[in-house]
Amino acid sequence: MPGALSGVRVLDFSRVLAGPFCTMLLGDLGADVIKVENPGAGDDTRQWGPPWHGDQSAYYLSVNRNKRGLTLNLKTREGQDIARRLAARSQVLVENFKAGQMAGFGLGYDDLKAINPALVYCSITGFGQYSPYADRPGYDFIIQAMSGLMSITGPAEGEPYKVGVAVSDVFTGLFALSAILAALRHAEHTGEGQHIDLALLDSQIAALVNVASNALISGQTARRFGNAHPNLVPYQVFRASDGDFTVGVGNDRQFAALCALIGQPRLARDPRFATNPARVEHRAELIPMLQAAFATRPAGDWVDLLLAAGIPAGPINDVATILNDPHVQARGLLHEITAANGQPLKLVGSPAQFSATPAETRLPPPALGQHTDLILREELGLDEATIARYREKGII
Repeated sequence: MPGALSGVRVLDFSRVLAGPFCTMLLGDLGADVIKVENPGAGDDTRQWGPPWHGDQSAYYLSVNRNKRGLTLNLKTREGQDIARRLAARSQVLVENFKAGQMAGFGLGYDDLKAINPALVYCSITGFGQYSPYADRPGYDFIIQAMSGLMSITGPAEGEPYKVGVAVSDVFTGLFALSAILAALRHAEHTGEGQHIDLALLDSQIAALVNVASNALISGQTARRFGNAHPNLVPYQVFRASDGDFTVGVGNDRQFAALCALIGQPRLARDPRFATNPARVEHRAELIPMLQAAFATRPAGDWVDLLLAAGIPAGPINDVATILNDPHVQARGLLHEITAANGQPLKLVGSPAQFSATPAETRLPPPALGQHTDLILREELGLDEATIARYREKGII
């Protein structure tokens, strides 16, 4: 069944995480994604192992399914010409070179707009095309630090922590996806493409959402609460008799049900705790009382009891556990495909469940330059002799 983006070609000059994540999601939706890499080395993440699946790193495999692989030396005139010819036949281009570098190859937005006015051209950088920091390299860890995310992550006392996943890259990839889809719709209606300028720092600041709003409204900087919540109480990790679990009370009705469940209904009538604003103010008094109650039974028992009472709660899983959870199985989230090396490969698929145009895992992440000859033959009509000459000269 054709995907929702069937017929859309994406020329992907991005590497590492934010750009490849975005283009993979476009591929999941049916777009024909051509991943362009430098001959010989390719995407840096190809070397980011262990673990390995054959000669491909797990990191690289995580964000490069549903793409065809082309190697191209953009420092050569011929390589630039091939890129221009492919861009003329594409609807979307994604790149994450330093600001101005694609223009240096003659492949900037203005260069390609002249030959393909409807092209949607997305540039992803650390700090955008114009900024006092535009020349700086953009790495997720640095962005988490600069954006304020690390200042609100980690124990209330102690050093700031980064998030365990490169969320600044992931958020930027998602913002890029939504922006590209909006620009594609505009291009389809008007024939006019546009340049999308996305910065990791901008994306991560936007993803602070309520924390940024708190700071803007209160005039006070946010602080770390560990696993607690700045605006809701109780909304945190608790220790049971055999380990930790989570509770998320979102309203006063749920809090009253919680108090009844632990045999202390009086707490819900106490003026210090009867409303959420009061509980936030008096959290230091309330939490030890709740902790003492939760320490009397195993975590699994508490989760079952809380859920039965309509109170949000859950176990704290490790990654291996959640990947084998009944929910993951029921949702079909894990996909198995034959990798480029011929071995079976499991991947986490798209989370979007479409009723008419389902996302699919059609192609495994490509080996470096796996489809170079095929693309040059079928898309640009190059003959075998020309392709061989380009390879000998290091153009592909």
